Amino acid sequence: MPIGKVAMISFDIPSMSCDHCAGVITRSVKAADPAAEVVVDLANHHVRIETTQSREAIAATLAKAGYAPA
Repeated sequence: MPIGKVAMISFDIPSMSCDHCAGVITRSVKAADPAAEVVVDLANHHVRIETTQSREAIAATLAKAGYAPA
């Protein structure tokens, strides 16, 4: 996906278990892409991200924050 094109990316994040985790994930994604929209489904350990970044870049951002996608 070329940078600049908006895409919806979904990840399962098994280690996300509380509001603190959701906040860290949201802040990390927003640091990589300030215009990103992050929707967290804490009960199902799932996050949807609308971003111009590639799936790989966002996955790396999440892993660096300590929340590697499944």
